[in-house]
Amino acid sequence: MKAIRRFTVRTVLPEPLRGLEELILNLRWSWHHETLDLFRSVDPALWEAVGHDPVRLLGEVPADRLAALSEDRRFLRRLQDASDDLNDYLTAPRWYQGLAGSGEDAPPRAIAYFSPEYGITAALPQYSGGLGILAGDHLKTASDLGVPIIAVGLLYRHGYFSQSLSPDGWQLEHYPAIDPNGLPLRLLRDASGAPVHVTIGLPQGRDLHAQVWLARVGRVPQLLLDSDVEENDQANRDITDRLYGGGGDHRLLQEMLLGIGGVRAIRAYCEISGHPAPEVFHTNEGHAGFLGLERIRELVSEAGLTFDEALEAVRAGTVFTTHTPVPAGIDRFPRELVQRYFGGVNETPDVPVHRVLELGAESYPDGDRTVFNMAVMGMRLAQRVNGVSELHGRVSREMFGGLWPGFDTSEVPVGSVTNGVHAGTWVAREILDLAAREVPAVVESGRGWDGVRVVPAGEIWRVRRVLRERLVHDARRRLRESWRQRGASEAEIAWIDDALDPDVLTIGFARRVPSYKRLTLMLRDPERLRELLLDPVRPVQIVIAGKAHPADEGGKRLIQEIVRFADDEDVRHRIVFLPDYDMALGRALVQGCDVWMNNPLRPLEACGTSGMKAALNGALNLSVRDGWWDEWYDGQNGWAIPSADGLAAPDRRDALEAAAMYELIEDHVAVTFYDRDSAGLPRRWLEMVKHTIATLGPRVLATRMLRDYVEGYYTPAARSARAMAADGYAGARALAAWKQRVLKAWPGVGVEHVESSGEDSPHVGARLSIRVVVDLGGLDPSDAAVEAVYGRVDESDALIDPAYLELAGGDPVDGGGLRYVGEVPLTRSGAFGYSVRVVPRHRLLAGRAEMGLIALPPAPHGMTNGDLR
Repeated sequence: MKAIRRFTVRTVLPEPLRGLEELILNLRWSWHHETLDLFRSVDPALWEAVGHDPVRLLGEVPADRLAALSEDRRFLRRLQDASDDLNDYLTAPRWYQGLAGSGEDAPPRAIAYFSPEYGITAALPQYSGGLGILAGDHLKTASDLGVPIIAVGLLYRHGYFSQSLSPDGWQLEHYPAIDPNGLPLRLLRDASGAPVHVTIGLPQGRDLHAQVWLARVGRVPQLLLDSDVEENDQANRDITDRLYGGGGDHRLLQEMLLGIGGVRAIRAYCEISGHPAPEVFHTNEGHAGFLGLERIRELVSEAGLTFDEALEAVRAGTVFTTHTPVPAGIDRFPRELVQRYFGGVNETPDVPVHRVLELGAESYPDGDRTVFNMAVMGMRLAQRVNGVSELHGRVSREMFGGLWPGFDTSEVPVGSVTNGVHAGTWVAREILDLAAREVPAVVESGRGWDGVRVVPAGEIWRVRRVLRERLVHDARRRLRESWRQRGASEAEIAWIDDALDPDVLTIGFARRVPSYKRLTLMLRDPERLRELLLDPVRPVQIVIAGKAHPADEGGKRLIQEIVRFADDEDVRHRIVFLPDYDMALGRALVQGCDVWMNNPLRPLEACGTSGMKAALNGALNLSVRDGWWDEWYDGQNGWAIPSADGLAAPDRRDALEAAAMYELIEDHVAVTFYDRDSAGLPRRWLEMVKHTIATLGPRVLATRMLRDYVEGYYTPAARSARAMAADGYAGARALAAWKQRVLKAWPGVGVEHVESSGEDSPHVGARLSIRVVVDLGGLDPSDAAVEAVYGRVDESDALIDPAYLELAGGDPVDGGGLRYVGEVPLTRSGAFGYSVRVVPRHRLLAGRAEMGLIALPPAPHGMTNGDLR
């Protein structure tokens, strides 16, 4: 008989062991090896059986073992040391506390970070893929650096899904129930001890209620909203049932709870705990975009601002990060659906529904007027926007350029912060120990990465062999379990004992399985792949993992294609697909593989951090130059698969790139790996490994990423937010009024006349005098900047990477208009050109393109008359 309800009964620990519970309830244990060693020593066999989950460990350890430990003085000393170390970690000043700046220039007192998913540890399954893993690394690194982040997310009662395979290799999904009481969480409670609830109004006078769970990620509090409470009907209780599940209404309600409910949860947490209120709000992808609407509502109802004034105040302190260069990866809801939830009886005067719809409207060429775009709303509600690699920043500027019409793509206000990874989570213990012994400066200060080059090659090779062997054993265990689930008998799986080889070149390939990531590119020529796998002298083995979205039938077919190939008797010992890709499997893969392979359709990989994790563990990358690899590939840290991204025919492109990949593996990767000296060491391979760690190490770490956010985004956003809020939001009021005045006048702004003077055939070093007459449509000259735009031109006279010069003047001329003048420096030879433009100017704007307003000459003007010498 099956139980009708599942729940967790927590162990009552003996008094001497109470410190264990505090250690467990702070997720720092997930990246702190000494604390993990302590948990392991409670019961080593049980620790392995529960998958390194300390909550399950204490739930299942026998009472007599706990009694023995409570009298074990050596264990109690270790427990006290671990508790003291955690306390020191939580209280000592760190990097952020040493930052310079005070008053208006000080870094933010607190930052709110919103994400729909978080990958902290496999024991807290609240993630599906890269977005969540990145968010988890962001929080852990914020804790290590002392950055005062408050994280907000949802608690999914079934997580994402567990993956298994049918006998014919088809992906099957399972949604095991998750009991929050069996997780390292506590309910957020008010001063009276009652659980904190947040409430959101819904149509037909209904309310959505949610309780708030509190996780501790080192120094970072993480608030997770959970709608499975008695006050809700069953439909509302199920809103947080699973990650990325359900249809349009379900997803919209999840995102309303995350954004609107998340802000309310933060307010409650800060009031209860005394934590400083956030000055900056970071929206990690568009799912949480509704947080901006809630903050507008607060300012209208509590500070007496108008909607437009509140919008300016909110934008100033908001950072929006987009993670996808694929339009299909953006949440878009029918406008009618959004109107139903924010309009009618649910509409408030503070946030009119027509203003909500304007924020998410695709009101640009080629936009779909019938949808509400969450990423577009996120960008309109944030003064600072970024992609997650330099290439992704460029792609995003093209993708969203329609929001800033008239501006060159290079000026679209979308920057980039290349992602990084949390070393404590992803780097193998053996690598960390080797580094501590051989290059302690890197471990202690994060500097001196070149010291890696003098680490004995034999030591690196020994550790790499240990990690590869560990992966082989783990893969065999997982493979055996998968085949049993698929219905195989013990006799049919005896071959698994010899699957994979700890001395064979091992390639890892693991990721989500949308079509653009091309899971099956390696199968483009099956016979060629067989030859590589079974080469008698230089064999290759491949370990593959990945999940397709439950609704993605195409992705499931790709998995089935890989599984069927890997099931063939002649190659199954050399290529394996391991189901249920999660953080634990991901860690084993990036630590144990010699090569990390990535072959997306360029430029559709926003960043792709798995290759970074592999590199820190001493692996080399074999990848299409996309995401971070496009930025940091240098010819010595791996191999770049040539991309045929200019080809229109997908089939031809796949054929060319697959052929290049096979050639690289056979003639370069395998040759370098198996070319050994008299000591049995692949010298050239190990030189590349050292170079990879020395050069990529300081770049791929999340400490670099978070410093970039603090210095380039969070602190400027806090500065802007303070300027808006000062003197009763005088800055927000003034900027909103100024924008309204500029918007009203802008149709009358124009460039009336442009002329230039200089030599007919100028030489480099000369200067070109430009005179411009403009009509500002009644605006004051201080409201606008008149600029010369100049530089190299292509064959169509389009300016390439232009420079900008603000022209001086603003003097009235006869017949109306204002004259502006300037001198353009001719600093380079070749085809040269210029134009002029008028753009709004205000001290509180983040950049010239912020308002999306520009006035250009009615016809091409400027100098395009040949070469400059």
